[in-house]
Amino acid sequence: MKKAYVFPGQGAQFVGMGKELYETSPLAKELFEKANEILGFRITDLMFAGTDEDLKQTKVTQPAIFLHSVILAKTLGEEFQPDMTAGHSLGEFSALVAAGALSFEDGLKLVYARALAMQKACEANPSTMAAILALPDEKVEEICASIDDVVVPANYNCPGQIVISGSNSGIEKACELMKEAGAKRALPLKVGGAFHSPLMEPARVELSDAIESTRFSAPVCPVYQNVSTTGETDPDTIKQNLIAQLTSPVKWTQSVQQMIADGATEFVELGPGSVLQGLISKIDRNVTVSGKQ
Repeated sequence: MKKAYVFPGQGAQFVGMGKELYETSPLAKELFEKANEILGFRITDLMFAGTDEDLKQTKVTQPAIFLHSVILAKTLGEEFQPDMTAGHSLGEFSALVAAGALSFEDGLKLVYARALAMQKACEANPSTMAAILALPDEKVEEICASIDDVVVPANYNCPGQIVISGSNSGIEKACELMKEAGAKRALPLKVGGAFHSPLMEPARVELSDAIESTRFSAPVCPVYQNVSTTGETDPDTIKQNLIAQLTSPVKWTQSVQQMIADGATEFVELGPGSVLQGLISKIDRNVTVSGKQ
């Protein structure tokens, strides 16, 4: 009987996120104000009362979701006793801070550096992503490999749901082939670029320096990382996986399956939205799933 805390990634944001926390918890208010200071702009104004467009900017989205998730974990106090943590893409940074591998300040600085680096890579090389529904993983992988352009599986979200990532022309071609192969949907996503693909290499190089110069500690519990899918506690291994993450697929299905194999029976999602709760229920209907935001 182990409890796993999981943290959402980009796409979970909504206007008003974190506002109730800010207004009801003195600790949350203090941490949000510290974040405004670190970032050099009032991200809380955009989170609580901005527009959808404001929140869609990668440089706002990523720190906003991170802050909502991590501050929520910190306000739980003694109630927060994780046996393991994990996060989807950006959420991995939240999982690492919540588990004590990174300080709040360092985690926020890295997330902001990651967001800026990714935004820059997207602008330099226009690219996109698409969701593929109801095709076996192997078939998606086979079609991606057959295209003479950059197209790779980027997010293994749950059985029958994979997101692919690559050049605009490559994704367009892949979507046609996926439909011909029997995909229920092959839907281009409204995203800034090809996250978790080789096209993010400039961002990976930039973020690598920032991660290498940041102090990581051993977490209080294993953190299941997107790249390895196993519970990691060694700071050096955690760093290397975090660097590799930007150009590697998010193996969410495999990570959740491994957590269950290692004894997780209850999953709690901390942060905006409930996307991960839905995915985990599709991966294994026998586990208990809940969330707090």
